[in-house]
Amino acid sequence: MTASHRRLAAAGAVAVAVALAAAACGGSEDGGSANGLEKSEIMLGTMTVADSAPVQLALSKGLFRAEGLTVKTQVIPGGAAGIPLLRSGRLDISFGNYVSLFTAGVKDPRFKPKIIAEGFNSAAKTHTVMVRGDSPYRTIKDLAGKKIAVNTKRNISTLLVRSAAKAQGVDFDDDKSFVEVPPPAMEHALKSKSVDAVMAIEPFGTQMQQSMGARMVADLSSGQTAKLPIAGYAATEKFVEKNPKTVAAFQRALVKAQGMCADRKVVQDVLPTYAKGIDAKVAAAMSFGEYPTTLDPAHLQRVSDLMRQFGYVDKPIDVKNFVATPS
Repeated sequence: MTASHRRLAAAGAVAVAVALAAAACGGSEDGGSANGLEKSEIMLGTMTVADSAPVQLALSKGLFRAEGLTVKTQVIPGGAAGIPLLRSGRLDISFGNYVSLFTAGVKDPRFKPKIIAEGFNSAAKTHTVMVRGDSPYRTIKDLAGKKIAVNTKRNISTLLVRSAAKAQGVDFDDDKSFVEVPPPAMEHALKSKSVDAVMAIEPFGTQMQQSMGARMVADLSSGQTAKLPIAGYAATEKFVEKNPKTVAAFQRALVKAQGMCADRKVVQDVLPTYAKGIDAKVAAAMSFGEYPTTLDPAHLQRVSDLMRQFGYVDKPIDVKNFVATPS
């Protein structure tokens, strides 16, 4: 994407945020704040992966603070873990993969997640299947009947693996083929041989290559999953309706950070500050994805269509129902 296109995209997303801010807003549970926001302090669920670099950048550069927001973070192992925290109100907004969000929204009519910002698109080698250097397995097809570590089951990770395997004529089962392991612990799982392979999210894939000689057997951002929308930021419908100015402030700050993360060097510099065990060498070598600055339901529809194809949902999903729009 050219610099001019990025500026236009950022402007479009900011326009959405401004529209939300201008929307009529009722009183909130804490009675509002001095800066005009319904809530000036929010709790955000995030992950220690490259996908969430813009959040850390916005925190370190004071972008949230400039919008009158104090953002506190809680690290979660995957998008699925953030859903019960959103339901209970322990999180106001959470970073999470779209598969988990769409699945939860379809299966529980009482839970109405609203995506307020896109977060990350895959690119070459940002999501891979990796094995030990001495492993006999050379392709994803060789892993039929083996154990593959993923951060959580029935999410974007398993969907990516199943899609790549299907292209090779292999069907993986979410219950039988996958083992849940937090991304920072996958290297140990691979070394200890408790799993045969891992679905690696950057920067941990590069870290395993450098530290233990792990070997890639499948690039999961290829074919029908090339540049696939991976994850975004969501709140409950109730939170969005009660706090439009707060949501808009969060959007404005995040869009600025997402735009800044189009510069690879920015991501390289911020990553070691929050991803445990990741140093500058790993950050410089890791594969680099995309940080969208617009919120486009048609873009996200690719994910829901894949979910339907692999049986994650029984009926087609209209993604527009999951996207926050100005009221």
